[in-house]
Amino acid sequence: MKPPWWHASVLRACARLRLAPGRVTLLREAENTVVRLADGWVVRIGAFGTQDSACRQLAVARWLAEVGVPAVEAHPDPDQPVVVDGRPVTVWRELPDHRRGRPREIANALRSLHDQPIPGGLGLLPLNPVAGLSDRVDAAHTLTESDRGWLRDRITRLAGDYADLPRGLPHRVLHGDAWPGNIVTTTTGVPTTLLIDLERVSVGPPEWDLVSTAIKRFSFGTITGDEYAEFTGGYGHDVTNWPGYRLLRDLRETRMTCWLAARAARDADLHREAGHRIACLRGLHGPRPWTWASTG
Repeated sequence: MKPPWWHASVLRACARLRLAPGRVTLLREAENTVVRLADGWVVRIGAFGTQDSACRQLAVARWLAEVGVPAVEAHPDPDQPVVVDGRPVTVWRELPDHRRGRPREIANALRSLHDQPIPGGLGLLPLNPVAGLSDRVDAAHTLTESDRGWLRDRITRLAGDYADLPRGLPHRVLHGDAWPGNIVTTTTGVPTTLLIDLERVSVGPPEWDLVSTAIKRFSFGTITGDEYAEFTGGYGHDVTNWPGYRLLRDLRETRMTCWLAARAARDADLHREAGHRIACLRGLHGPRPWTWASTG
C-alpha cells in the first residue's frame, strides 16, 4: 500500500532533527496535519507557504517557556521548522492527558499571558480579526450566493468598524483563539493549564481573548452565570462592560461562522449548521442566546 502523502514529510523532519519516528499515528488532517511519533513527540505539518507562521509559533513557545507561562513545548532543536515540499514541519512535545479548560482556568491562563510585557524579536503581528475570512467565504461553495454576499459585506463593515475600536485595556500579547480546546488542563499529577495552538498569537486588545468566553455565556448560553462570574473574577475584568464588546462579539461570531461554512464545503453533515449560523447572524432566529451545534 502506498504511504500517505505526509509520511515522507515526517521522515525527512525526523532525520533532520535526529529523531527515531518508530510507529507513526495520524491524529488530525485539516488545515494542519498532526502525526504522533512513538517516543512522545508530535509532528505538525503546516499548509503551503506558512513557514513564517511556523517560525513565530516556535519563537512564541520558547518565549513562553522563558517567562514561565505554561504552554505546549517545542522540540529544542534550532533547525526547526523543516520545510518539505513548501510545507513547514515542526515537532512538539506530546501533551499529557488533559481536558478542555474551565472558565476560571482560562481566565487565570490569559491573565498570566497578558501580564507579560510585549517582547521584541518574535515577529509578532498586530491582531487582524478578519484575516482569512474572505478566503473562507470563497471556499464555502455550499452557501447560497445571497449568504456569501451578505457575509462579504459583513466582513467589510466589521473591518472598518475595527479600525475605530474604542480604547480599552493596554495592548498585550494575545493567544488569539482562546476557546477551551486551545487552553487545556492536565489531568495527571498536579493540574496545569496550558496554552496550545499558538498560530494566532498576536499583539492587540486583550478583550479579543476575553470575548471568546463572554459569548459562551451571552451569545450561546453554554456556560452558566456562576461560571462566567468565576471567569471575570479570575481575570479581574468583565469585557461585556466595555463599549467595544459588541464589535468584538460580532467579529468572533462571524469567524466561527465562516470557519464552519468553509468546512461544510467538504463535509455534508455541516451544511445545515452553516446555514443556521448565518440565519442567526442575519436576525432570522431572534435575539441571542442562540443554539449553535459544537463541531470541534
